[in-house]
Amino acid sequence: QVQLVESGGGLVQAGGSLRLSCAASGSISSINDMGWYRQAPGKQRELVATISRGGSRGGATNYVDSVKGRFTISRDNAKNTVYLQMDNLKPEDTAVYYCNAEVKTIFSLWYRTYWGQGTQVTVSS
Repeated sequence: QVQLVESGGGLVQAGGSLRLSCAASGSISSINDMGWYRQAPGKQRELVATISRGGSRGGATNYVDSVKGRFTISRDNAKNTVYLQMDNLKPEDTAVYYCNAEVKTIFSLWYRTYWGQGTQVTVSS
C-alpha cells in the first residue's frame, strides 16, 4: 500500500557531500514524522535524524550527536519526500541508510511505520 524509495547513495571521499532522497508513494492519507537511520556492518541500526510534519517544509528536527553540524534533514510535504544533506562526510559515516515514515493510509484510522529498502553510503579515507 505504501512504498518508500531512497536514492542518492554512493561512494565519496572524506570531506565530501551526498544528498539522500526518500519518496513515499501509494495510498497515503497523511504522513507524520519522517526520519533517516543507518546500519554499519556488524552494528545495530541507529537513528540519524528525524523531522516532524510541521508546515509545507517540515517542522522540528532531531539529530544524533555524531552528525550535528554536518547533516541536515528536510522534507517537502507536497511531494511526500524527505531529504538528508550530508556534508563533511567521514569514513565512520559509511553504512546503509534507511528512511522511514509514519504513514496513515486511506484505508486506516491510525499511523504505521514504513521503511525504505536502504541505500549504501561509502566514505573513503
